[in-house]
Amino acid sequence: MSNFDDIFAGKSGSENRPFDKEAWAEKKQEERKELYALADSTATEVNKDGDKFRQYLDVQSRFSRYTPTNALLILAQMPEATQLKDFDGWREAGVSVQRKPKSVKILEPGKEYDREDGTRGTSFEVKRVYDVSQTRGRVRSAPAVKLDDRVMLKALIHRTPVPIQTVDSLPNNMGAMYDHNQQVIFVCRGMGAEDIFRSVSKELAHAELAGVRQNYNRSDAAFAAYSASYLLCKRYGVDVSDYNFSRLPASFRESSPQQVRETLTEIRDIANQIGTRMYRALEQNRTPKSKEQER
Repeated sequence: MSNFDDIFAGKSGSENRPFDKEAWAEKKQEERKELYALADSTATEVNKDGDKFRQYLDVQSRFSRYTPTNALLILAQMPEATQLKDFDGWREAGVSVQRKPKSVKILEPGKEYDREDGTRGTSFEVKRVYDVSQTRGRVRSAPAVKLDDRVMLKALIHRTPVPIQTVDSLPNNMGAMYDHNQQVIFVCRGMGAEDIFRSVSKELAHAELAGVRQNYNRSDAAFAAYSASYLLCKRYGVDVSDYNFSRLPASFRESSPQQVRETLTEIRDIANQIGTRMYRALEQNRTPKSKEQER
């Protein structure tokens, strides 16, 4: 095998210096610490201010695959971001990033490692990404498609974890209600499409939470279900003007940054669970013609 190392001889312009691995690793560790500190401080803002919490949900709705920690980092650095990629990602998309752009730093999973207690952990590396607004050239994005109300609602109730039954009325003028004892979601007849989506998505979130929480209690789960419903409405273009986060639960306001991230993770995961079923239902109902048009 040929060796080409000699072509670099005399090109450094100075004496040969060894690569300082320890200094490099220390710098990377400091960057990670700074980002975790930023995520913690943003989490502290999010659990104290209803408007800030809504802003977080808006970011998470646009970046549903991102972890809550990264959504918090985006909120802190560029809350208006809509599409993020690194330099290579934008190059593959056929566009270039503007000169000297301000990057958004997030944490990307790296290699797994063995902890001292024998469990496996994952290391995280700092990754710099850039928003579509910071690029040159034309970025092809999927056209906004307004779903037919009936199609959207059928997707929402696709393979629900519990049966759904229509009724004439429910207590307290509720549009829908998950009955944990009977394992049924009751839905009032005669509602409009968006009212159905808002009320049923919230009750579906309750049903999902009942399946993952050891001691499900409707009152305790209300905030997470309400927030997951908001995320789903934002993703599918359903009006969210009536959602009110001005009075956050005391348990959430008093949470540590780590506990805030755990709550945000539960909210995102529940919304994604419902959203994944919706996506599969919508894919099954797409015609070959519509798929060809998208391509």
